[in-house]
Amino acid sequence: MVKLNKIYTRTGDDGTTGLASGARVRKDDLRVECYGTVDEANAAIGGAVAVAVASPGVSHTAQIAQALRAIQHDLFDLGADLATPIAKDEVPGTRLRIVEAQTTRMEHTIDEHNERLLPLNSFVLPGGSHLAAALHTARTIVRRAERLAVALHADRAVEVNPEAVRYLNRLSDLLFVLGRVANDDGKSDVLWIPGANRGQ
Repeated sequence: MVKLNKIYTRTGDDGTTGLASGARVRKDDLRVECYGTVDEANAAIGGAVAVAVASPGVSHTAQIAQALRAIQHDLFDLGADLATPIAKDEVPGTRLRIVEAQTTRMEHTIDEHNERLLPLNSFVLPGGSHLAAALHTARTIVRRAERLAVALHADRAVEVNPEAVRYLNRLSDLLFVLGRVANDDGKSDVLWIPGANRGQ
């Protein structure tokens, strides 16, 4: 159980922070950048939930909000995972790690929502409804978190859970699909017109 009774500790005033393992690293360490960006993505998803709740006229808002709230719990799991380097002697199941079942659940959610969308014949511009725009903002932050997770895994493979990278990859896909759902199941998508302004 997490218990927070003091918000500031002054221990980070020297530019370092503590990992879940107890080790201290610089606040700009790649691992900290990675789980910090996951936290940023979670905040953006929280904003999308707030927009969904305030947008009752948008397609499937209750389903979107429910899916996003589940994701927010997963992202705290993911943050804990990334903040805890895998030890050489770690026994599987003894640490909070993202597991395949969480990624698979998200794939089912993607399939469920995507099956009613028309195929795309162009890229989608971020926008349309307020909810779709919020989901695209969250998607781009998740993509950045994924890039950082890929870099962290490449740099310290034995210390990083590869399922964390897969989870982030699927999450960006889910947010893209939900953005289309929020645009009246894709009917209000704003499509990219290549070279649209070149002659102006």
